[in-house]
Amino acid sequence: MKAAQAWRLGMGDGQILPGPRHRAPMKRPMWIIVLVSMVSLFLVCAYVYPPQSNSACYVFSSRGCKALTDWLPPVPAREFTDEEIAAHVVIREILNTTPARSKNPKIAFMFLTPGSLPFEKLWEKFLSGHEDRFSIYVHASKQKPVHVSRYFINRDIRSDQVVWGKISMVDAERRLLANALRDPDNQHFVLLSDSCVPLHNFDYVYNYLMYSNLSYVDCFYDPGPVGNGRYSEHMLPEIVKKDFRKGAQWFSMKRQHALIVMADNLYYSKFRDYCKPGLEGKNCIADEHYLPTFFNIVDPAGIANWSVTHVDWSERKWHPKSYRAQDITYELLKNITSVDESIHVTSDEKKEVQVQPCSWNGIQRPCYLFARKFYPEAIDNLLQLFSNYSTI
Repeated sequence: MKAAQAWRLGMGDGQILPGPRHRAPMKRPMWIIVLVSMVSLFLVCAYVYPPQSNSACYVFSSRGCKALTDWLPPVPAREFTDEEIAAHVVIREILNTTPARSKNPKIAFMFLTPGSLPFEKLWEKFLSGHEDRFSIYVHASKQKPVHVSRYFINRDIRSDQVVWGKISMVDAERRLLANALRDPDNQHFVLLSDSCVPLHNFDYVYNYLMYSNLSYVDCFYDPGPVGNGRYSEHMLPEIVKKDFRKGAQWFSMKRQHALIVMADNLYYSKFRDYCKPGLEGKNCIADEHYLPTFFNIVDPAGIANWSVTHVDWSERKWHPKSYRAQDITYELLKNITSVDESIHVTSDEKKEVQVQPCSWNGIQRPCYLFARKFYPEAIDNLLQLFSNYSTI
């Protein structure tokens, strides 16, 4: 009793505290529930939408963002379809199999053309003396070519009509690959157009391609309207938008990569059905997206992400810059052969310039072995200058 009185006196002039009140039995548990819910919600958001900067992660742990997800359950992987499983097995098997060695490895030069090739004489000069190290294949989609070089006679394959922007362009590329793959000595495959010309001598081109550890397939990410803006969600689940890529069609690839292109039906069928002019109000161009997207999914480390065929898009038009007879000078060709960086520009409002050094087996070297778009009238000037510029 005395102790209780002393405690009350120690409060000074303060009022004597009333007796204990009976709190609502749910108040304290409700605060706990609210607090736990907020923390849980925050952690879920942090897991689903992780912080983009390390500084935000260190609010919670000195170990950074990884610490937040160490104890959270992983997002379950999407279950593959039967078609995807089969495709992945075939592609992996081909890529993991050591290519059969050839005693006489050759480059297959595959020409995709409407008709006759105006630069056959130039190509003959390029090829002369190396008859055991190359093969020629010509796909003429509109009219039977008239050949003026011995190297091109009887080298036409069965062809079909090709329509710009449609899957028939990809079909023609695959048709060329199929014919070239029949020769086991063909170890590298180069797609060329009727307006293409060589930039270097044969030995340089042969060594550049045959001893490279990559295929030269152009591939870059373009978030703009003529890049990922062409993507269709009908390509799901096999192709997601973040994997969609763009690039020039003029490729150069190793035999293993040529084989997986021929083995593919899964990704090809998606582009056949859902990448075409006028679909869903978009103009998707199959030959600009199929191979870049395909390789970005199945073997991104196996391609260089740039093409060895030069084309000048600096005028920002629907078609690249073309060269007439008066444009053909030693200086022009020297400038093209000295370029050692690949440049892509996105089609969105930012017009982001993406610059990539051209690397050959880890060494920066000139990018281009061939160039296009040359008018037929340029043939005489090119023939006259070839022995000079091809040794650059």
